[in-house]
Amino acid sequence: MPPFDLQALQNHVAANLPTLVAHLKELVEQESPSEDPVAVNAAMALAEKWARELGGRPRYHRQKHYGHVLELQFGPRTSALKPVLLLAHLDTVWPHGTLAKMPWKQSPKRIEGPGTLDMKAGVAMALTAIEALKAQKISRPITLLLNSEEEIGSPVSRPITEKLALASSAVLVLEPAQGLALKTARKGVGHYVVEVAGVAAHSGVDFQNGHSAILELARQVETISAFTDLSRGLTVNCGVISGGTRSNVVAAQAQVEVDVRIAKASDARYVERLFRTLKPVDPACKITVIGGINRPPMERKPGTVALFKQARKLAGELGFVLEEASTGGGSDGNFTAALGIPTLDGMGAIGTGAHAPHEHILTEHLVPRTTLLAAMLATL
Repeated sequence: MPPFDLQALQNHVAANLPTLVAHLKELVEQESPSEDPVAVNAAMALAEKWARELGGRPRYHRQKHYGHVLELQFGPRTSALKPVLLLAHLDTVWPHGTLAKMPWKQSPKRIEGPGTLDMKAGVAMALTAIEALKAQKISRPITLLLNSEEEIGSPVSRPITEKLALASSAVLVLEPAQGLALKTARKGVGHYVVEVAGVAAHSGVDFQNGHSAILELARQVETISAFTDLSRGLTVNCGVISGGTRSNVVAAQAQVEVDVRIAKASDARYVERLFRTLKPVDPACKITVIGGINRPPMERKPGTVALFKQARKLAGELGFVLEEASTGGGSDGNFTAALGIPTLDGMGAIGTGAHAPHEHILTEHLVPRTTLLAAMLATL
């Protein structure tokens, strides 16, 4: 890429901060829970409108049961450069009506509201960064992908994400930062359901002929929990238990939902073997295991490290220190990193409270972090 004026880029972002915040406010006040395609599509329409004003070329990947996935192309249609993929999502964990309890609040230091941090600020930052590049006459191919169901596992957007990543030189994920740091590693995520079928009986009249699914499940929960191995970054959490019908009935059914996190891709098969070898203690009971690893880990590899070093260099020129971090949470960046595409995560806003009532972003970081994003796009 040709040389560019980093200070001029930052000045332009600073001048457009009111527009960034105005876009963010519109996105936040358009509630978009993952389960409501109409609401998610309304948020997508806002982003499409702003992207068109910047010369973006939209393409919808239309869905029946989820919100549409929006692909936005910027820059020249043909170029010797592969595009950089900016990866984001516009669905949130917050149900309709959340704004009544968590309204948009803006002060000089912070902005509060559902979805501000995770991750509508990242979308507003991306559009502002692209606008700044356009104003500075810096042209390169950029793809901004807005997924509609990331918070529920990306069931339809994953193949779209992977196809676009394979055609890209690098992926920058607009999820929130880890504190002040960028993320160079993420754990893989799995979800299992272990079901136990027992034998029902009257707990007073015929207790001895019953075989409690709840009792069997309790034994299995201890076994499953022991799969955790902190030394290898493997955690297994039995998070939701259900079963039985009435207190005077020996339970015929029970189940547990289990969250699994792995640090290495090779552990996916190891975990699968552990779950598939579960055996009932009571031979009259039957165990069924459903699920598996649905997000591979984002491992810290040379391509990602190179991206981080470039970001750290640019951050130094902008006057702030940039660190790297790993996290146990997953993102769509897990998919792209697993394909071997250099992926740097946490390029979005800084704040705390994702998925929590105190969700907010810190205003002071919007200009420098958006400038960093623009500078990365200009130099990759």
